[in-house]
Amino acid sequence: MTAPGVARSLGRPRLSGLAWRRARWGYLFIAPWLIGFFLFTAFPMVATFVFSLTNVNLAQTEPLRFVGLDNYEHLLNDHQAWDALAVTLKFALLALPVAVCLPLLVALLLHSRHLRGSSGFRILFYLPYVIPFVAGVFIWRDMLNVDSGWIDGLIRVLGVQHPPDWLQDPTWIYTGLVLMGIWGIGAGIIVYLAGLKGVPTELYDAALIDGAGAFASLRHVTLPLISPVIFYTLVLGVVEVLQYFLVPLVLKNGTGEPGGTTLFYNLYIYKTFFTFQNMSYGATLAWLLFAISLVVTLLLFRSSRRWVYYAGEAR
Repeated sequence: MTAPGVARSLGRPRLSGLAWRRARWGYLFIAPWLIGFFLFTAFPMVATFVFSLTNVNLAQTEPLRFVGLDNYEHLLNDHQAWDALAVTLKFALLALPVAVCLPLLVALLLHSRHLRGSSGFRILFYLPYVIPFVAGVFIWRDMLNVDSGWIDGLIRVLGVQHPPDWLQDPTWIYTGLVLMGIWGIGAGIIVYLAGLKGVPTELYDAALIDGAGAFASLRHVTLPLISPVIFYTLVLGVVEVLQYFLVPLVLKNGTGEPGGTTLFYNLYIYKTFFTFQNMSYGATLAWLLFAISLVVTLLLFRSSRRWVYYAGEAR
């Protein structure tokens, strides 16, 4: 039988007075973040889950009552919600590779030793990112206009008599939205450049001695060492594309035109909350989006064991 004193010694060690003071100061410094987390993240999540189990609808005068899983059952039969989710996933298949790969390609070019004036190009690529978002959407709306936009005007000069109607044709709408998204890749370029700066130059010298060319160095040195940055960009890109709604809201006023192709899932949630004022069903839709985001993120983290390399990690 173990003595009480021995049991205490085998458990968690007691903190000294200095350690307790340091811990208190640590909690004090992170207190603003903790307060913000509980007020603006944890509490709203709990509230939306409670709403999803009730019948809170500001557009009706029905008394508040507990409805259990009725909202989730209604969600299963809501074809408009699943159509909106399909629109989001279809757009993600086109937009996500561009959002991950294009900034990487530009960052590789800017990081090249043979490119002169790379600092100026970095500023030029980043400047659109600091322009007000709504103003940028209106600028792109005019540039992609089939009648007066300079992009279709340039296509006509090249000999194409009927250029794409980027923002009105269901066939081209997603391509037009992706073009608008390219406007803001500056932040991704900066992140990739920071990752490229962290690759030891001696590894390139060793690869050159072994006879590796530019492509082999990119494949076996650069990409493995910046794989954590690629993974970070991919996770953020997934979350952002699942929450995509502000551009179609500004561009199409939330109507879903043309032909429902811009009625994204997050836009449907927004309309359910603020247009139809159905708080309970909107919360149910939000929890489905959270579940999808969580599952996709967990799958990405699980897959990262196979292709993400962390320096010093045991394999």
